[in-house]
Amino acid sequence: MSDSPIIRRLLDASAEISQQEEPESLDFIHSVLAQVGMPRKNIEERFFERSSGRAVMRLEAGSLFSQGKFVQQPLPYGTKPRLVMVHISGEAVRTKQPTVEVGNSVREFLIRLGIDTSGGAHGGYTMFKKQMEALAACRLILGFSEEDRDVTINTQPIRRFEAWLPQQRDGQQSMWPGVMELSSDFFESLQEHAVPLDHTALAALKHSSMALDTYTWLAHRLCRERKRQGTKVSWYALKEQFGQEYKDVKAFKREFLQSLRQVIAVYPDAQVFQVDGGLVLKPSRAPVARKMITS
Repeated sequence: MSDSPIIRRLLDASAEISQQEEPESLDFIHSVLAQVGMPRKNIEERFFERSSGRAVMRLEAGSLFSQGKFVQQPLPYGTKPRLVMVHISGEAVRTKQPTVEVGNSVREFLIRLGIDTSGGAHGGYTMFKKQMEALAACRLILGFSEEDRDVTINTQPIRRFEAWLPQQRDGQQSMWPGVMELSSDFFESLQEHAVPLDHTALAALKHSSMALDTYTWLAHRLCRERKRQGTKVSWYALKEQFGQEYKDVKAFKREFLQSLRQVIAVYPDAQVFQVDGGLVLKPSRAPVARKMITS
């Protein structure tokens, strides 16, 4: 994807967000996943771990039953599983039900997520199918602190997933599950620890895992900042949180700052300033007001 469509999408989203008092459409994500994201690129390891302060996520690759046997799946990575988790988490929070409708076809679900449906069987559909299977098979362990206790959620986020069949020769629609069901542990924790997000902002950032991770982190973090002068976060700490795959802090810093500029365009209230050695985070209004969540 060239820069021009991305820039246009960011400018359009920025204008829309600046003109509305509150977001018209909300998404949600678990507070731990708002602070630490899944892999951004394909990795060979069978597990992946990130941490931010006292919030830790560990992702373990799993297996799915296919054609009479269990088949090992890779770890999910990239923008697609992030957008799927935000969507199904948002629907589960809104309906207060662990079972989420995902449409009548792969194409319909992709459109709901704002993912390009071009590319056919050898493009977007195939990659999406692989990422959905990896996400459905993985095990997710979330660790975080709650006042005077530590909490561990050890679960598969998607409890039930019925994989669709290959495209039939007569052109008939492939089987699609229609619903996904979140595990009870993840669903219950999500109800207590859901972070609201502006759907327009997420849609504008859908091209970049780093930008999505940066947006969800700031949406969770800035409204909780209490120091008027702000809190400094070093580039080393940011690299540990967001860029473990980078060998060079300078390379990470360059990509992170590019993502940050895109995020600021769709989160204009974010008070984030670059200083020597890192960033300063100052108290900021959340992208979504509390009254919208409780209404």
